[in-house]
Amino acid sequence: MENPNQQENLSPEELALKKEEMLQFYEESMPYLEAQLNYEKLLSDIDEMRFKRTQIQMQYAMMMAPPEDGEESPMPEAPLAPQKAPKKRVLKKQV
Repeated sequence: MENPNQQENLSPEELALKKEEMLQFYEESMPYLEAQLNYEKLLSDIDEMRFKRTQIQMQYAMMMAPPEDGEESPMPEAPLAPQKAPKKRVLKKQV
């Protein structure tokens, strides 16, 4: 980087020449910078789509997973048929 004190030592013609060189450098660099900008935008779009897809997959997996043991199910299961009292066991008697 140039020292600001050096610019004071330049004649107006030299200063104009330096400005013209800088302008030419920037104009020549523009196509490369625009290409890089497009590249970075595309990478960002790809990363965003990957994130959204992963988020959707995680939500789907959570929705399809069975509830954990500690959680109550949203709708308690009703018995399918009325339950009978268990039959009382009786020992056989020997004669």
